[in-house]
Formats: sequence, C-alpha cells, structure tokens
Amino acid sequence: TSRPDLASHLRLTIARTARRLRQEGGTGLSPSMTAALATIECHGPMTPSELAARERIQRPTATRVIARLEEMGLLGRTTDPQDRRSSLVSVTPEATALLAEQRTRKTAFLAERLDGLDAEDRAALERAADVLERMLAE
Repeated sequence: TSRPDLASHLRLTIARTARRLRQEGGTGLSPSMTAALATIECHGPMTPSELAARERIQRPTATRVIARLEEMGLLGRTTDPQDRRSSLVSVTPEATALLAEQRTRKTAFLAERLDGLDAEDRAALERAADVLERMLAE
C-alpha cells in the first residue's frame, strides 16, 4: 500500500471510529461541547481564552460553547484571582458524572467488539494503538 493510500485509509477509519464512539457515548452533547468539557476536566479551571487556545477554536466559539454548557449546569464560573476582569470556568459534578458515563459506554462498546476478535487481531490492534499514539505525540 502506498503512503497516500494508507493515509487515506487511516483517515477514513479513524473518522468513522470517532463518529461511532460519539454515537455510543449518547450524551446528546455536540462534539465541541464534549471536547470542551473533557479539556476543562483534564486541565482544571481555565479562562475562556485558554479553552479556545487548547481546543484551537476562536474565542467567540469558545464563549458560545461555555454559555451553552453553563445553561445545562455542566460548567460553573468564578472570578479569576489573577485577573479580576476575567473568569475561570470549571466542570460541575454533573459534568464529571456525564463524562464518566460516556467513557464507560464507549469503552464497553469497544470491549464488546474486541471480544469478537481472535488473539492475533487483538494483538495487531494493540500494536496499532501504540503506533498511532507515538505518531500523534510527535
């Protein structure tokens, strides 16, 4: 297989896998809302500008996502002690529970599919996951 053909095949497969996992997660949140929650959960309270930078989105987009998540009770906002003109957003316990439930469903979906594979295919996927992780970390 040529490098461009492999790249195309990987892109399609990864995109389909990501889409299917989003569907299995079943939270009803958009991908950008889920990504924002996960980023804030992982990195702790942050300003909307920090979220925009981490998610590589425009500040107005981050502001809209934050507002919607606040309306849903998934984010809280406090004054930034470093800059009283700014605010910090953080996940609520409801958001933490929602993300955990989503991860559990996605993991269960994949585990069920892995159960249908033989040991050789599972080992190949484990190697592929390691290679993808290294490749994307660079």
